[in-house]
Amino acid sequence: MHAHFSTGASQLSSDHIAQLSAMCPVDTDVDRVADAGRDWWPISMHWALRGEVPAIASVIVKPRTTQETSRVLSYCNEHCIAVTAAAGRSGVCGASIPLFGGVILDMTSMAGVVSIDATSNIVEVLPGTFGPPLEDELASAGLTLGHFPQSFAISTVGGWVACRGAGQMSTRYGKIEDMVCGLEVVLASGSVVRFGATPRAASGPDLQGVFVGSEGTLGIITRVWLRCHPLPGREERCAYRFADFASGIDACRRIVQRGGTPAVLRLYDAIETQRSHGGDGATCALLVLDQADPASVGATMSIVHEECLATDGCHPISKDVVDRWMEHRNDTSALQALTRKGFVVDTMEVAAPWANLTRIHADVRSAFLEVEHARAASCHLSHSYSDGACLYFSFAATPPSDALESTYVALWDAGSRAALAAGANLSHHHGIGLNRARFVAEALGSGLGVLQALKSTLDPKGILNPGKMGLVNSAFDVAIGQGQWPT
Repeated sequence: MHAHFSTGASQLSSDHIAQLSAMCPVDTDVDRVADAGRDWWPISMHWALRGEVPAIASVIVKPRTTQETSRVLSYCNEHCIAVTAAAGRSGVCGASIPLFGGVILDMTSMAGVVSIDATSNIVEVLPGTFGPPLEDELASAGLTLGHFPQSFAISTVGGWVACRGAGQMSTRYGKIEDMVCGLEVVLASGSVVRFGATPRAASGPDLQGVFVGSEGTLGIITRVWLRCHPLPGREERCAYRFADFASGIDACRRIVQRGGTPAVLRLYDAIETQRSHGGDGATCALLVLDQADPASVGATMSIVHEECLATDGCHPISKDVVDRWMEHRNDTSALQALTRKGFVVDTMEVAAPWANLTRIHADVRSAFLEVEHARAASCHLSHSYSDGACLYFSFAATPPSDALESTYVALWDAGSRAALAAGANLSHHHGIGLNRARFVAEALGSGLGVLQALKSTLDPKGILNPGKMGLVNSAFDVAIGQGQWPT
């Protein structure tokens, strides 16, 4: 294996590695270190087919406690060593790629539930805890977090929080930032800080919110307190077909604005309906599932039924489509198969107010399809709120082998800029990482200066995940993320 990106990263000396190994377990095995330099960023799958990983660090460091994490960061800060936090590495934007080598801080040794407050419905959990064992332990206390991303089995609590993730049932349970009520974070200097763990506060700005979604660029999350929910007492499923995507969007808006919050409210455009749900290529399918207290489920499903049937051209269809989706919703084998055949395939999710969604759907699809070698672009609405929703686009192209990367960049340029121009944000739940870093200045405008000021204050040497989120890192290449990928 060799690195796709060449950023001039220097390898750590044997003395550095010896010092780090005295603090906690380390791994310098060449193959394991190389493998740890990849995540599920789709373009990197093409690189893997030709024996490349995105980037290669010098060592994997595996802290077991907050104290060990603090000592490692203090040492790396003193010696200006890049530190990239990683755990399940399920991200799709290159956020956990060690772009400047140095240390991969593997948080999976810090795993497990610390405590459950079953009266307050709060769980205290370590960042390297994967989804299934967390839900199993919560279930034994009669609780659920309700956070079920597609990567549920291979992602961790720390990753959910650091990348501001969303689960497939977020319309009922919320995104991860709605669940976080407290954080423990280690700063670049090694200082340990704690925030929150109360329901609400008026003690100044929401400081813990600074680290939610910061993707390891401002600090390392070492402990999380999360709001949970009682295990649902009832579940119901139903499905509907709409004459067009716009009328389906409007029905979803009315449902949510009336207070109906089914766990799953997924509207597919005509292309995705035909591809996945037996559509005719002209109509759009809405899949609905709710789970909660029986009285709440009954009220929500009543609202869903009323608003759908109040829409011209809408009619119920078999809930079998929901059953099939539940059965296969986490299967990503098609992506891998298409990649092996030379397709460039990816997804892009954005959020926007209800008033902008129809335009965004049209403009972004058109932008994708105008890119040379583009083959397909489709969309579904996947997460809904009172003021807007997430649109989740899928796109594919079949470029010649020497144009794989340039076509991929062109597709992301076209889709992202069309979404921003039509009133969407840059990301709903996949985050920024390296892939979207070049758009951050456009998306945040003058707000990027505020984020940069936080970075410069909390991590003045820029050791934490350098090259990501469009931030300047003083000790490393300041151009990365401000323009294009490194070459």
